[in-house]
Amino acid sequence: MPIVQSVSWWCFTPRLMPPEEFVRAAAEAGYSALDLVPPEHWELVRAHGLTISSVQGHMPLEVGLNQRALHAQLERDIRTRLEQAARLEIPTVLCFSGNRNGLSDADGAAAMAESLGRLAPAAEDAGVTLVIELLNSKVDHPDYQADHTAWGAEVCSMVGSPRVKLLYDIYHMQIMEGDVIRTIRDYHQHIGHYHTAGNPGRNDLDDEQELFYPAIMCAIRDTGFSGYVAHEFLPKGEPKAALRAAFKLCAPHLGEV
Repeated sequence: MPIVQSVSWWCFTPRLMPPEEFVRAAAEAGYSALDLVPPEHWELVRAHGLTISSVQGHMPLEVGLNQRALHAQLERDIRTRLEQAARLEIPTVLCFSGNRNGLSDADGAAAMAESLGRLAPAAEDAGVTLVIELLNSKVDHPDYQADHTAWGAEVCSMVGSPRVKLLYDIYHMQIMEGDVIRTIRDYHQHIGHYHTAGNPGRNDLDDEQELFYPAIMCAIRDTGFSGYVAHEFLPKGEPKAALRAAFKLCAPHLGEV
């Protein structure tokens, strides 16, 4: 089965176009899904025949599951989102580590695994995957704890559930680690969702940035991945043209036509 391309809501609307115009433009560009859609627009997306590839389980991302004192509150939020996702057939719910705030990586991983371990049965029952979003702490999210693939994979291993995986954000991990294709191959069993953007700048997947996305898409395809690759870039030019260009660049390497 081809991997399905999606595109992130916040990168295009409302900053560049109204919600309904964005939904129509994404569909016309070839996308069958949108990513990180706010709840108030879920029905709009579905009414246009598109699916929703992921939603956030809790916010803000600086406050996360590495803090045991917040587990009860955050787990309530995530369980609610799991119920909503199951009802609307949204396959993925994002979770965040939160910032370190002096917490060691070992202690943060243990705390996050404890919380996700309690949530995993609900995710399995719902048929929805909880993904830990990997973000860079060098440029965009100072002090964020889930800033390396190995750390996130260790959390997933400690939980040991097929419904707890990683959101591998190519832009963020290029900043922190590089070696993107090797990392995808080595950790693909832990990856449940992908985000893209060009680096530096978090812009289009073009030839003015350092990532070669055709090869990266082929690497993802060759692992047997069958989820969503969601574009999360800020377009430099005309937004509808940017939507089309990203889809067209990746489609032949993901099995889409």
